[in-house]
Amino acid sequence: MKLSNPTLASLQAIFPADAVSTDAAERAVYAYDNSRREAIPDAVVFPTTHEQVVALVGLCRDQCIPLTARGRGTNTTGASVPVSAGIVASFERMNRILRIDPDNRLAIVEPGVLNADLQAALKPQGFFWAPDPTSAPYCSIAGNIACNAGGPRAVKYGATRENVLALRAVNGRGEAFRCGKPTSKGATGYDLTRLLIGSEGTLAIITEATLRLTPLASGKRTLRATYVDITAAAAAVARIMAQPVTPCALEYLDGEALRLARNHVGESIPDAGAMLIIEVDGDPDTLATAIDAISRAASGTGLIELHAAHDADEVARLWAARKALSPALRTLAPNKINEDVVVPVSRVPELVAGLKQISTRHAIPIVTFGHAGNGNIHVNLLYRPEDPVQSANAPACLSEVFDLVFALDGALSGEHGIGLAKREFMPRAVDPVALDLMQRIKAQFDPEGILNPGKLLP
Repeated sequence: MKLSNPTLASLQAIFPADAVSTDAAERAVYAYDNSRREAIPDAVVFPTTHEQVVALVGLCRDQCIPLTARGRGTNTTGASVPVSAGIVASFERMNRILRIDPDNRLAIVEPGVLNADLQAALKPQGFFWAPDPTSAPYCSIAGNIACNAGGPRAVKYGATRENVLALRAVNGRGEAFRCGKPTSKGATGYDLTRLLIGSEGTLAIITEATLRLTPLASGKRTLRATYVDITAAAAAVARIMAQPVTPCALEYLDGEALRLARNHVGESIPDAGAMLIIEVDGDPDTLATAIDAISRAASGTGLIELHAAHDADEVARLWAARKALSPALRTLAPNKINEDVVVPVSRVPELVAGLKQISTRHAIPIVTFGHAGNGNIHVNLLYRPEDPVQSANAPACLSEVFDLVFALDGALSGEHGIGLAKREFMPRAVDPVALDLMQRIKAQFDPEGILNPGKLLP
């Protein structure tokens, strides 16, 4: 739809002239995210205050205008694509770190603060915020909150949901509210803070977040374990997570992922059937004992080599290879299907074995890597639409991947969210009564359905 002149006048009354755009070129910039999906909005606005957001939502509700909140567009599921047109609210200018409070281990930030900028501000004070997705240099805190972002550190320190204390937000009725408190404990009614996290902007628009901080460890060691095949590596993951020492990162790469990493980084990446990157942090006095426990668990049938990184450069090369995988795979197969399924850690070996069978059955290469320590595996179907066999087999192949995940008591997504890409699978993934409750919660927060319509719920 095209916004009427009175509506544009109302927007211009809320925002300064340089914070409202109906220019075709600028609207195109905010039409897509990292999912490759695209839909052109009717206008883009750039809030800088909470009060502007309240007025904006009220206007959109009164006129039934779809409103999509956007961070930096790094999402891979289409969650920030304005499929119903309307208005995109980009929060890139609402990007202040309002307060860092070391005594209470918290920071208060606006929604557009970049993850990496926050980490840089926290480091001199000896703290970090736990979520560390691959897109950390350019993803926003509110975007992390919208999809419950995780990253390698989530295995020990939790994903976004475990690291947000309180929120300030505006629901679809245009009502401003606060939920949560700047305390580490609380038992006062329903936990609306955790409800909003992972809701992909469908319930409310976040204007401020109070984040839980974690002290930086004084010591850290990085191990590289290589295995003859992915089955041996998956079994090692289960053993590592079954013993008392929790690694601060436990990443998994299969043989094809390693080959691609070697092409990117060079011979420093070993030639093997699979590899684990294991990081252990803690007090230097106890680190050796922790490393020994992890090493014993990593050892076993199929281990080729267990190697401790010698210096920071070697550690950096390992992580550079891991973080380059997703873009490298997209270069290899631009239309690849990228899923981030999650299963109980003890069932990772079954997931890996089942994926191998599905790949063979449908003649579609499947490359896997990801956060094995919490069972969150990135499953990449290297699907080529120009191949008639793969084109015909891709829907059934993806469906079987999800069937396998559900059979292993897993979930559709560990950290990327649902967005547009996985909506159709929600009735298979969620108990029907629970799904009905979700839809009724949506109606309470957003009765007109203006907030990020067409996402998350079927």
